[in-house]
Amino acid sequence: MILEIGDKLVSRDIFDEEFVCNLGACKGACCVEGDDGAPLTMEEVDLLEDYVDEIKPYMTEEGKAAVNDKGVFYLDRENEPVTALVKGKECAFVYRDNNGITKCSVETAYKDGKIPFNKPISCHLYPIRSRKFEKFEALNYDRWPICKDACTLGKDLSVPVYKFLKEPLIRKYGEDFYAELEEAHEELKKLS
Repeated sequence: MILEIGDKLVSRDIFDEEFVCNLGACKGACCVEGDDGAPLTMEEVDLLEDYVDEIKPYMTEEGKAAVNDKGVFYLDRENEPVTALVKGKECAFVYRDNNGITKCSVETAYKDGKIPFNKPISCHLYPIRSRKFEKFEALNYDRWPICKDACTLGKDLSVPVYKFLKEPLIRKYGEDFYAELEEAHEELKKLS
C-alpha cells in the first residue's frame, strides 16, 4: 500500500516495519557493504569539496588517500553522484571507533562543530530510500539482510521506521511533513 502525502508517495512499510540501528551487533556494516558509495546530492558534493580539509582529520589514511586520488565522489552506473570508496568497498569517509564500530567522519566533524552540515541525507535517512520522479518523490523502506539486528531491536522496542528516523525526516522534509506522517500512522492504526 502506498500513501500520498503532498507530492510524496510513501510506502506503508515505513509505518508497519520496525527498526532501530543496533551498531553493537552490525558494527555499521551499511557503511562498508554495498555496490556503490552513499548517494549524494550535488549540494552535498559541493559541501564535501569545500570542507574536505576539516573532515580529513577524522578519516582513515586509506580514506584520505582515496579522496586525494579521486575526489570526494564519483558517478555511479545511473550517472548519480555517490561518496568515494576505498578500494571499491567501504565509504572513504568511514573510520572505526575503539569498539570496531564504523562511524562517519562527516557526522563526527559536524558534531564537533568543525563543519556546518551533517552526513549525507541518504545515510541519515537509511533504511528509507527516496527517489525523485518528475511529479513526485517516492519514499520506500529498504530491506537489507545486514540490518536484521536493527529489525529485531525495532520489534523489541516497538519503534516504527518513520519514528526511528524522525530527525532526518524533519531535516529533509520539515516538521509539517513529519506531522502528516504521524497523522497517517494514526489513521492506519484505526484501519487495522
